Amino acid sequence: MDMKLAGATVLITGASKGIGLACAEAFAAEGCHLHLAARSAELLEAARGAIRAKYDVAVTCHAMDLSNDAAMQALAAAVGEVEILVNNAGDIPAGPIDVVDDAAWRRGWDLKVFGYISLTRVYYGRMVTRGHGVIVNDIGNSGENFDARYIAGSAGNASLMAFTKALGAVSLDHGVRVVGVNPGPVATDRMVKLMKRRALDWYGEEGRWQELFDKYPGKRPATAEEVADLILFLASPRAGYITGTIVTIDGGIASRGSII
Repeated sequence: MDMKLAGATVLITGASKGIGLACAEAFAAEGCHLHLAARSAELLEAARGAIRAKYDVAVTCHAMDLSNDAAMQALAAAVGEVEILVNNAGDIPAGPIDVVDDAAWRRGWDLKVFGYISLTRVYYGRMVTRGHGVIVNDIGNSGENFDARYIAGSAGNASLMAFTKALGAVSLDHGVRVVGVNPGPVATDRMVKLMKRRALDWYGEEGRWQELFDKYPGKRPATAEEVADLILFLASPRAGYITGTIVTIDGGIASRGSII
């Protein structure tokens, strides 16, 4: 299916690995030009090289720490105009309320919750002025499927869900769409870190984290590519009447009312 995205310019945060890198590959395959932002210059350059070897698209890398508003403003200034923004950078720590201290909680929210809000604020204004654009927020199913063992993430993701729905409810009046994606467990480096924390909580031993796969639907987590394909569709004109909506991709975990 032609997603009608050829020639569009896309900014993806957290783009050096995992879902962000899978998104970069998916958009490049559709002929989109890319701005990729993340902390690691080395990983970004590796991603750029791999994508340029396969696709005739422009790829610009922005190696920077995105955990404050000033950094987001600097990123937006360096990138300029884009048709699509994919907010994906985030690393909210796992653990119950007595484990996640104030400093860790704030660091996690500065990068993901306030980071998404800061960059959206800049690009939403630009898109409204231009009369078109799409913002996709990669959030997480713990925002709808609350988990006391991931309390900072549940609270942060719930906030981003409300933010996405509130803004997306009115955005199409100005030609702009704002949508969200709620992945459950995804086969990424970050998932391994979270599942080690869960294995420690459940089994008292983080090395047993792979045993948790048996509890997942289909006996596996989602792939980063499956999530990226959903984000690609939502960002495309094929989804032109979808806004203010969160689409969950977790194999039915949230609908079961279970954690995994």
